[in-house]
Amino acid sequence: MSRTTTHPKEATFNLRIDPVLKAEFTAATEAEDKPAAQVLREFMRRYVAERARAAFLVEADRQMRAVNARSSDPTTDEYAVAQDVEAAFGEVWRDDAWKA
Repeated sequence: MSRTTTHPKEATFNLRIDPVLKAEFTAATEAEDKPAAQVLREFMRRYVAERARAAFLVEADRQMRAVNARSSDPTTDEYAVAQDVEAAFGEVWRDDAWKA
């Protein structure tokens, strides 16, 4: 009878590293009483999260530039809306009292 199990960590990642670096890394993880694989997974998760955040910020900046460009162009609807907002709230935003 064959036995199958499902393990959440089914993929294997092989890499070549300098033996000195491996020894230093292993010593560092052992000093923290953490398995090296756990530390590598943490590094990988952090790296992926940082890349996702960087991509998000690039896209947010692109969208903000597009909105700013359209709200500065008198031929667009965004310009009219920006003028209405400035007329209604411009003085409030220029007054620093609200920041306190």
